[in-house]
Amino acid sequence: MKIVVIGLSITSSWGNGHATTYRALLKELSRLGHETLFLEKDVPYYAANRDLPNPGFCRVALYQDNDELFSTYEKEVAAADVVIVGSYVQHGVEVGEWVIETANGVAAFYDIDTPVTLAKLKRGDYEYLTPELIAKYDLYLSFTGGPILGYLENHYHSPAARALYCSVDPEQYYPEANPKKWALGYLGTYSPDRQPTVQRLLNSAAKEHLNGRFVVAGPQYPGEIDWAEKVTRIEHLPPA
Repeated sequence: MKIVVIGLSITSSWGNGHATTYRALLKELSRLGHETLFLEKDVPYYAANRDLPNPGFCRVALYQDNDELFSTYEKEVAAADVVIVGSYVQHGVEVGEWVIETANGVAAFYDIDTPVTLAKLKRGDYEYLTPELIAKYDLYLSFTGGPILGYLENHYHSPAARALYCSVDPEQYYPEANPKKWALGYLGTYSPDRQPTVQRLLNSAAKEHLNGRFVVAGPQYPGEIDWAEKVTRIEHLPPA
């Protein structure tokens, strides 16, 4: 099959957890014989932190804005068997409407942020998806399974909501026998809703712990955070 994915970024994992899933998924699709094209918006913060600028398993093309996307890749989208628009794509509503209008194959939305998406929809925040758009996509792929899938179909009238869980490349992620450096670590981009838990369970514990060493890896943490002396900060840890 010919598959086009319009996603957040596959070339940079900086503050972008989507990259790990996209890389694993498209690599395996290529291994199975499918032809894949990944389209991503060229933005400065990813351009400065590209840890996989040229994946060997798929074509990658960067676009500057939606006008370039629509004019340059209309034929690719029209000819594809499947076109997938990912969550948090900039101007995702406009992109989604264009894909649904242009694609002759299956038009799908891949939500790698389902709980966040549903919360945004509930409060009327249509940054990259609207209730009307859900009903127009042929397929809603969600990294959250279970009852949420029925909710997407019954409440938002998705024609088909299916689970597509996050994935990793087993050639990159596997157990290794390494000496333990830290008693406790946290890997994740800074998020205001998660930080109180990181503070309570790791940073506060590090201040009280007499011996252990701790680590927090991930970008975008505010400089004013008072990390314990025993906490090592790693600004960016690329996938494997």
